[in-house]
Amino acid sequence: MEALFFSTGIVALAEIGDKTQLLALLIAARYKKPVPIILGILVATVLNHAGAAALGSWITALLGPDTLRWILGASFIAMALWMLVPDKLDDDTRLSERFGVFGATLIAFFLAEMGDKTQVATVALAARYHETVMVVLGTTLGMMIANVPAVLLGEVAANKLPKHVVHRFAAGLFAVLGVVTLALR
Repeated sequence: MEALFFSTGIVALAEIGDKTQLLALLIAARYKKPVPIILGILVATVLNHAGAAALGSWITALLGPDTLRWILGASFIAMALWMLVPDKLDDDTRLSERFGVFGATLIAFFLAEMGDKTQVATVALAARYHETVMVVLGTTLGMMIANVPAVLLGEVAANKLPKHVVHRFAAGLFAVLGVVTLALR
């Protein structure tokens, strides 16, 4: 049970202000359908974290913490720049048209979680506890604790805030997270 509780707490805290939490807010603001978005986040997280736990400590030994820090920092800054490109995200509905809101959310979340700190935390926790199922359950629960409120807030915010304000705010947060990540040692 320690692996479950510790994994839940670590990931719930790590996810606050994380790029995937911001992604949840933006997807909710765009599609305004919380149930398929929440289910997409759940399935993407289970798949992603199950793979991360299965890999265990192999990834951390292969890349090392400094390489992971640089990749994560650069991805935050790249995401900030991408958020400032207004029409592409809002007008490109091919993903949701082809796969629906659930599928679009699943794909976006799965890809956004690759190399993310919560994925890295899942790898480390699985290596530490050697209880893959409990770690995956805990990290998934932590992701849902952090992201479900973001989805519900995103739906409310979509009706009250202009999209360009949400995009600029998210871009600013991504930029700050990128700089902070690169500055930390």
